[in-house]
Amino acid sequence: MADKKTGNRSVRFAVVGCGNIGKRHIEHINKVGELVAVCDNKEEKLQPWTVNKYTDIKDLLANEKNIDVISICSPNFLHASHTIAALKAGFHVLCEKPMATSVYDCGEMIKEAERANRRLFIVKQNRFNPPVEAVKKLIDEGKLGKIYSIQLSCFWNRNNDYYTTSDWKGKKNLDGGTLYTQFSHFIDLLYWLIGDVRRVHAFTANYAHQGIVEFEDAGVVALEFYNGVIGTINYTVNAYKKNMEGSLTIFAEKGTVKIGGQYLNELEYQQIENFEIQHLPKGNTANNYGTYQGSMSNHDKVYENVVEVLTKQGIIATNGFEGLKTVEIIDKIYQAVSAKN
Repeated sequence: MADKKTGNRSVRFAVVGCGNIGKRHIEHINKVGELVAVCDNKEEKLQPWTVNKYTDIKDLLANEKNIDVISICSPNFLHASHTIAALKAGFHVLCEKPMATSVYDCGEMIKEAERANRRLFIVKQNRFNPPVEAVKKLIDEGKLGKIYSIQLSCFWNRNNDYYTTSDWKGKKNLDGGTLYTQFSHFIDLLYWLIGDVRRVHAFTANYAHQGIVEFEDAGVVALEFYNGVIGTINYTVNAYKKNMEGSLTIFAEKGTVKIGGQYLNELEYQQIENFEIQHLPKGNTANNYGTYQGSMSNHDKVYENVVEVLTKQGIIATNGFEGLKTVEIIDKIYQAVSAKN
């Protein structure tokens, strides 16, 4: 049901974490709702906005009583603690990816949302890419028949400056690893399109970022899903100079489909029995952070969904359980690597 707190007024937001992704959130909040407050432990990051400003989330939660949603855009390792604190204070939460960097923390976030009777939204914007939506519809309608296998390729560039200009990226206990920070959106699509993962075999290595990054910069993964589908993930942040490709290929009983481009934004190949995907709308551009680019910028659709859920009985696009499943799959991959070492 619609949230009684919002009534007929605009949904009110606060943003915790005002770095690159936080700025992106603020841009879209101002299109669909009202920005009431911002919070960042670095005071200079708060200057651009003429709203209530805080350098400590505890002060924000104690003083702001008319906010509906707290958007958590802080570094990976703070997602769980910031989300749980906001839920305990009685706010709905929209949490950036990854939901957390441990399965346990994801579970605690979900439990707190249930206890507080608040909504927990997780950002998984690649689900809104037009070719991804089209292929999801194909699968749901059975037009591809039985799925045999799936191949995911993530070939991006993250140079040394990306890590050395941050006080948390590249550090295992703060960042989590390449699959958490760069490719969790891609892992989410494996779960969303195919289902849960049963078994994993994986190899990773750090080739170009030794002494800078505390985890892998490349990996190869073999997957077996509970429904019998098999798959692979081939990923790296060592593509020379710029992002090269983000692609997903499905081989099935009644067709083969490849979504490609740099950001899963192009339908590159289709051969489907008695069907053709046509007239796909043009997708949004990628998130541009100056020296590098991220995933497709579909945060407008994320925020439209948040508002629809809270005011018009809409269906949540990505809930806490689905965010947990992404982290579970990543955890299985890293556990498989650890077991070999």
